[in-house]
Amino acid sequence: MIKSILVPVRGDGMVATVLAHAAELAKRHEAQVNVVHCRAAASDMMPQGVSLNDFARKVMLEQASELANRQEDHLRGILRRLSREFGLTEDASTHGTAFCTFAEEQGRMADVVRHAGRLADVIVLPKPQRERNLGQSSLKAALYGAGRPVLVCPGQLQPDATFADHVAIGWNGSLPAARAVSSSLDIVGSAKRVSILTGGKVQTRGPDADELLAYYSLRGISAEIVRFETKDAATGLLTASADIGASLLVIGAYSHSHETEMLFGGNTGRIVDQTEMPILMAH
Repeated sequence: MIKSILVPVRGDGMVATVLAHAAELAKRHEAQVNVVHCRAAASDMMPQGVSLNDFARKVMLEQASELANRQEDHLRGILRRLSREFGLTEDASTHGTAFCTFAEEQGRMADVVRHAGRLADVIVLPKPQRERNLGQSSLKAALYGAGRPVLVCPGQLQPDATFADHVAIGWNGSLPAARAVSSSLDIVGSAKRVSILTGGKVQTRGPDADELLAYYSLRGISAEIVRFETKDAATGLLTASADIGASLLVIGAYSHSHETEMLFGGNTGRIVDQTEMPILMAH
C-alpha cells in the first residue's frame, strides 16, 4: 500500500520534475507526499583553505545561515505553488485527497534520504547527472541505506495522464527483480496494462516469465509476456519498453554491488544513464 512518498529536494533545478511524478502517484493512491528540503550546514558553506580569525568566522557563519534561510523560504514558496498546480493539498483532514507536507533537514542529501526514507513507501529522485556528479550518492542511499523502492525521474520530463497506465516489468528471475515486483504491486495493480519484458540472460534457477504471469494472476493482475532478443539487456529493455508504449519501467537494481557496477559498468547503470522514461527500481 502506497501511503507515504518521500521527495528530497535541493536547488538543482529538478524540483518540478520530481514533485510532479510524486503528485501523480499520490493522487492515484490517496497518499501523502513528504517534501524534505536538504539544507547545507552553514559551516559547509564557508570558504575552504582560508585562514579566518574568530570574528570573521562568526560573521561569515551568520551570513551563511541567513543566506540558507532565504534560500529555504524561496524554495518553500516554489514548492507550495507547485503542489497546488499538481493537485496536492496541505490539509490532511480532507478525505480522499492527496496531500503534501514540507520539512527541512540539515545535512547532505544522501544522509537525509537514508534517514527519512526508511519509513517511506516510495522515494522519488531525479535521474542522476553523471556529468555534474549529482545524484549517484542519493540513489545509492535510497536503495541500500533506506532499502526502499525508488522512482527515478529523467530530465525535465513532466508526467501526463498516461503515467503508470502501462507498466513494463523487466524480468530476469533475479532477487532484485523479485523485490522490484513485490515493491510495485500497488502501482502494477492500478495500471491499465502490464507487460512482462524478458530477454537476454535469465538467472539460473530463477523463476521464468510464465511463473511471474501466474504470480500476478493470483493477485487479480492481468499481464502479457513480451520477449525480446538482445545482446545488451539495458538497451533491449529500454527499446522494448518504448516499442510497446510503456509509461513506466520496473526493474531490479544492481544485481552486483553498486561499486562494481559503477567501476566495470552494468545493466542498471546503463539503464539509468540512457533512460528517457521514469523507472521504478528496487534492490
